[in-house]
Amino acid sequence: MAQRAPKGWDWLRVIRRGVPGVLVIAICLVILLLVRLIERPLFGQRRPITPYITCFVCRSVIWLIGFPYEIKGRPMRHPGAVVANHASWLDIFTLNAPQRIYFVSKSEVAGWPGIGTLAKATGTVFIARERREAKLQQDLFEQRLGAGHKLLFFPEGTSTDANRVLPFKTTLFQAFFSEALRDQSYVQPITVNYHAPEGEDPRYYGWWGDMDLIPNVLHILSTPKQGRIELVFHDPKPVNSFENRKVLALDLEETTRAAHFSEISTSKPAK
Repeated sequence: MAQRAPKGWDWLRVIRRGVPGVLVIAICLVILLLVRLIERPLFGQRRPITPYITCFVCRSVIWLIGFPYEIKGRPMRHPGAVVANHASWLDIFTLNAPQRIYFVSKSEVAGWPGIGTLAKATGTVFIARERREAKLQQDLFEQRLGAGHKLLFFPEGTSTDANRVLPFKTTLFQAFFSEALRDQSYVQPITVNYHAPEGEDPRYYGWWGDMDLIPNVLHILSTPKQGRIELVFHDPKPVNSFENRKVLALDLEETTRAAHFSEISTSKPAK
């Protein structure tokens, strides 16, 4: 899919949306780090204040970019994890705006310039996606859930063209079947639907394949009139009602996909 390259007056739109967004992120990051200086010695891993700053930033960025934003259902209050389909870098803002969550990310992200700093500041859980690390992941999940954190990860393992849901990988679900977590953990599936601007390719907001990040960001910021974002919060699933991680992952995948395609199928095709 050809991405929109800003031309002429498009750059004013990019500046009008992008500069305030960067300022909000930068200013709130400083505030978050200062609050964390007090929060950490008082509460340790628990974060009773700083997640609200993250939610504010994400809501602000979505508003500044110009997205109408619709939510169906509600975030769960149970301990455990949240899983969602992964279509874009926008998912970070889209999923963090209405709920206090902590993303689970591959360990390499911690070293990325800028993004790694933001991820570490907001409490992202960094893991190595290897079977030999399964016990370490389980211990880390137990520690974070014990601190009252709700974890979010993308079981597809990669972002897509926003027009499909890939099969869910099962490895990370194994941690929730440990003795310490199985009987007290829930997993809530969320379907993220990006509706393209009228007349555009349904994959308009997807970020996949060999697409570079900066051109994709400019593509979205320069859009004259945005489409809309829709989040569907499904009923939480108790882990102990499933036989194993594969059965749980398949159930979550089917739930996520059903809402995704029922919504996408009602969208107008691109002209």
